[in-house]
Amino acid sequence: MSVLDTWIAAACDELGLTPADTETKVVLDLARDVAHNVVRPGAPVTAYLMGVAVGRGADPADVAARLSSLALDWPADGRE
Repeated sequence: MSVLDTWIAAACDELGLTPADTETKVVLDLARDVAHNVVRPGAPVTAYLMGVAVGRGADPADVAARLSSLALDWPADGRE
């Protein structure tokens, strides 16, 4: 088990979730796209926004795809 897996298990336990509830690769891929194509601090904020949308019933894969697409299409002159 990796440190990330151990952290996810502990965080899930703290929040009453199960590690199966997480979309780790999807979230990490989205965070990478935002950090590299928009601005690094946008990665955790975007992950939070994804969580809010999913908590309101949105499909995690759909949300991640839409936000990744937005980040990948972000204009280079709008990056920091």
